[in-house]
Amino acid sequence: MGGLAASVPTVMICDDEPSLRELIRISLGDGYEFVEADDGIRCLDVAGRVRPDVVVLDVMMPLRGGLEVLAEIRSNESLAQTKVIVLTAQPAARDDALRAGADMVIEKPFTPDDITTAVEEVLSGRP
Repeated sequence: MGGLAASVPTVMICDDEPSLRELIRISLGDGYEFVEADDGIRCLDVAGRVRPDVVVLDVMMPLRGGLEVLAEIRSNESLAQTKVIVLTAQPAARDDALRAGADMVIEKPFTPDDITTAVEEVLSGRP
């Protein structure tokens, strides 16, 4: 009888909207562990403790914006290699997010397939 698979990837969802965090969890399904944060400061705190495999990060968040959080993740030696998918409702923020080190940017509104594909791609190392 086989044991459990190695470990399932941990996805951190950083968004101040509970319904959006729930949509992302439901879209990704059972193949992941989830941790969440509803503001930028909590996002950095939890990411530092948990070391997620991928962070899904909204640009517009209270206390510390997503691009500022992304810059701090990239400058933190223990988190710098973490995959980060940035969510934005502002098309102009796409280039800023990529320059700041986002692995991928998804514009809102997005579909469940958009988020699932993005997470699978960044975790597999595909561009």
